[in-house]
Amino acid sequence: MIFFNCHPVVRRTAFALALLGVLAACQKNDAAAGQVGGKINDVAQQTGQKLDQAASYVGQQVDTARATAEQNLNSAASEPSIKIDPSALASSAQANFHGAASATSTAIDHAASVTGAGLQDAGRKLQQWSSQNTAASSSASASTTTTDSSDAQKQMDK
Repeated sequence: MIFFNCHPVVRRTAFALALLGVLAACQKNDAAAGQVGGKINDVAQQTGQKLDQAASYVGQQVDTARATAEQNLNSAASEPSIKIDPSALASSAQANFHGAASATSTAIDHAASVTGAGLQDAGRKLQQWSSQNTAASSSASASTTTTDSSDAQKQMDK
């Protein structure tokens, strides 16, 4: 049951990693390839840390919900009563399980949202960094062209 709830998280994570791969593939500056690789490694490490935090958070929420459900079941079963209504016990257990499932789903959604926001921020920073390096490369190339043309003009004047 939890696997189906985690499926969107896995899908979102795979999409984010694929997006980072596409961003890295678009980089055409050979001189900065090592820097891009380092940045991608940094982003991948940060993503891994965020995923570990999200998994830990979801695990804690699941454990808390499970403990609450078990405690509720144990307290319902341990209280002496003269007459036990099986349908009331079943509906109480069902309500506890629905509450636990709802809390787990909310925790997974929150963790996915936090992870997605972190990945978006990392992607944005990587794009900014890439555009800054592209602008710097263009500026350096333009100044080299200007210097070459002025050298050619001096040669012609001689």
